Amino acid sequence: MKTRLFLIPIYLLSVALFSCSDPLDKIAPGISSIKSTDLIETVSQLSDKEYEGRMSGSKAYDKAAAYMANKFEDIGMQPGINSSFMQHLNVEYNEIHSPCLLNLVKDNTVVKKYELGKDYVYRGFTGSGNFTAPVAFCGYGISRPDLGYDDYAGIDVKGKVVMVFKYNPSWQIGDNRWHHNYPREKSFTAAQHGAIGILFVSIPNVPEVQKTIGSILAGEGEQNESFPQMHIDLPVAADLLEGSGFSLSQLQTTIDDNKKPKSILVNASVQVEVHAEYTKEKQTENVVAMMEGSDPALKDQYLVIGAHLDHVGIQGDDVYFPGANDNASGSAAVLEIAKAFKESGVKPKRSIIFVLFAGEELGLNGARYFVENSPVPHEKIVAMLNMDCIAHGDSIRIGGGGKSPRLWNITREKDSLLSNMMVEGTWPGGGADATPFFEQNIPTLYFVTTNSYTHLHYMTDTPETLNPDLYEKIVRLAYATAYEVAMGNYEKEVIDN
Repeated sequence: MKTRLFLIPIYLLSVALFSCSDPLDKIAPGISSIKSTDLIETVSQLSDKEYEGRMSGSKAYDKAAAYMANKFEDIGMQPGINSSFMQHLNVEYNEIHSPCLLNLVKDNTVVKKYELGKDYVYRGFTGSGNFTAPVAFCGYGISRPDLGYDDYAGIDVKGKVVMVFKYNPSWQIGDNRWHHNYPREKSFTAAQHGAIGILFVSIPNVPEVQKTIGSILAGEGEQNESFPQMHIDLPVAADLLEGSGFSLSQLQTTIDDNKKPKSILVNASVQVEVHAEYTKEKQTENVVAMMEGSDPALKDQYLVIGAHLDHVGIQGDDVYFPGANDNASGSAAVLEIAKAFKESGVKPKRSIIFVLFAGEELGLNGARYFVENSPVPHEKIVAMLNMDCIAHGDSIRIGGGGKSPRLWNITREKDSLLSNMMVEGTWPGGGADATPFFEQNIPTLYFVTTNSYTHLHYMTDTPETLNPDLYEKIVRLAYATAYEVAMGNYEKEVIDN
């Protein structure tokens, strides 16, 4: 009787505690601990100017990586790379110092001074320079005489700054496709023809014209350390073309309609000053944490949950790109998911690797390095969940359903129980940091919000622009999916790429 009387209060207490628990925790224990306030707090920290836009290779990025590694350690995660939370790698690095200058010059007189961050930005891998030079418009900046198309034919650009469209033509000549023509390639082509600098400008004849953005994606090739690269806004291009008899829109139309170059000298010069410090190999790091599985048969299988921590950095003293949505939002989500697993009170059967990648903005450097130097065999990774730009927009889209339909359907089922905000559209697999995993035939899901890119790579990508309710819901959905995989309720799908 004493035993029974002793058990009754404990039983009642357990019932009381259970009845007070959040109903969402029945879907996935610990899910209710994921709150937008905590997510936004981490995003606000990472997007603060203290971290200078988190460009991989910078001291500010190292500081952000150390901050997140400490957070993983504080919640009880194990180091993911031997005894360290850091997986070091080398990346290309370029630092842009003040003073920064772009002025319009006519008749040897400065007639307009442009503002960095508003009227123009430097490409992340700009070279240095300090000069005044005339400007020539050279279409798409393509020199392919082998295809019968050369924007540099018949025009002398020696000692000049060329203005070219940032993108390639939407058309092609015959069955031939253009090269990627990243900024480094277009700059190299311009320099080959004698130019001393380049002004990239967006294509005007599109519904939504891209304004000047911060970007460190340069493409392959050697760095030209004495060749300035800038992205100018359309009104700056209009100033340069004033008096030429053409608008930028007319020039694009003429080129596109005839599929022939229309390059011209303009009656203007630019005064340029930029001081860049280039390092071919600079150490940076992925942040890697691990939670060991509890099941003897499954703990040697792994779920990878990742997001990139880096963004595009700072230019001069005051122009920095916060990268709140891209991708402090994904990084904060990985941390909160790790915390939710800890707070759930349930030990996952499979082991989980939490990764914050460096160098995504450079071309997926960190994710590729992780896959190439994985702490566990690829065949032991049952799935990779990637989160990128997940806190701005109006609904949820999950990539990867084309090649991993069973994994995608787990997410779809969880969404039906949580928020019903997931749209139908998907893609085969990969995308951004998920790509190197997908290329190794590892099932991937890519979590992103629809209409997420309003502030992408702009200085306005701040915490104030985020959608806290949507953000909380997509992170909870990612956790619910991760929970099913980690508890062994998903068998790895065979992907044949």
